[in-house]
Amino acid sequence: MARSILFNVLFYISFLLYMLVALPFFLLPYWMIVDFAKVWSRTNLWLLKTVCGLHVEFTGLGKIPPGALLVACKHQSMLETFALVPLFSRPTYIVKRELMWIPLFGWFMRKARIIPVDRGARRQALIRMTARTRGELQAGRQIVIFPEGTRTAPGAPPAYNRGIAYLYAGAEVPCVPVAVNSGLFWGRRSFMRYPGTVRIEILDPIPPGLSREAFLARLEHDIETATERLMTASPQRT
Repeated sequence: MARSILFNVLFYISFLLYMLVALPFFLLPYWMIVDFAKVWSRTNLWLLKTVCGLHVEFTGLGKIPPGALLVACKHQSMLETFALVPLFSRPTYIVKRELMWIPLFGWFMRKARIIPVDRGARRQALIRMTARTRGELQAGRQIVIFPEGTRTAPGAPPAYNRGIAYLYAGAEVPCVPVAVNSGLFWGRRSFMRYPGTVRIEILDPIPPGLSREAFLARLEHDIETATERLMTASPQRT
């Protein structure tokens, strides 16, 4: 417990310090904020390993195609919200719009051209999100989305939103599925960070051109099958 408390304290101190140091970058091109976020991400991964004994192992990195693409990641903990950032050249995320209201943090998110979505607006939100996504894809960016829309506990029944299929149909770019076992070591509603190895696995890209139904079925199958394999293969946390 002591290590988890220390990590959380250092995590938020680091978070605040990085934002303050990054203030001069606010007037520079957006990609400099993105590159700064990559440094912040690597700092968090180092803190997890050093303080908590929690390692993060990436596999399948060679499967990531260059250029614009969708990235659909299983979402079990807060870890994958930052751990994926260094894996891509110019990533951005689709997030709930409430995060954009956080002082300072929300400003940086806007500067980095994060894509907000109003989950209460339904169809209009989907139209606006799709338009923003297409614009960022045309700029060669990688769009990270959590297709279930929220964090899910390990073993919970999957609930994939059809919005990811809508985006895929209009994007005409590959979609890279990502499986994780992070929820075994970083609970979605717990401050505990358990020692062990988080595995983040990049799966085979899904090429453009499938029907929405076929895409959604394949995406769910690929992510859930790999996630179950990663969780089953993981030793008990200590």
